[in-house]
Amino acid sequence: MGVVVVISNYLVQFPVQFLGLSEVLTYGAFSYPVTFLITDLANRAYGKLVARKVVYIGFFIGIILTLFVSTNFADIISIRIAIGSGIAFFIAQNLDVQIFHQLRKRTWFIAPLFSSTLGSLADTFLFFSIAFYGTGIPWITLALGDLAVKLLITLAMLIPFRLLLSKIKDYSENSVSKFKI
Repeated sequence: MGVVVVISNYLVQFPVQFLGLSEVLTYGAFSYPVTFLITDLANRAYGKLVARKVVYIGFFIGIILTLFVSTNFADIISIRIAIGSGIAFFIAQNLDVQIFHQLRKRTWFIAPLFSSTLGSLADTFLFFSIAFYGTGIPWITLALGDLAVKLLITLAMLIPFRLLLSKIKDYSENSVSKFKI
């Protein structure tokens, strides 16, 4: 989780420079949705409490590594990216955990689809407004482009989620009986 956050925080600094997308999309949009897959898999396998622990550990690792790897303390936007990332990640991932938990008993795709979609909406608005508001960077168009890609990747993440369901179920049953989680 922490590695995905750091990679995403680094990549969000770079607009996509082809097909005229530089005002609409950054590379961070392609990696960040994987965090929702990680959270949803943890939630499905072990439940809400363990999923929250994954979020907290990912948050702390992500913040620490972001500060050392991709934050230029001489650049206010870089600092705002780190702050915006932390706040957006923490709120969006916890929202994802709660929504997934409430919808987990429905058809297999409902919980990850709705929790990741609402988490992506919250994350995108919070991150881009904190990181880029008032900077002259076209943050609204970047946020909309970012959100569009996140939503497409959310749909694509349903494939590995579905493929891993049977393994997660077997693993979680064994883990519950062995470790009393």
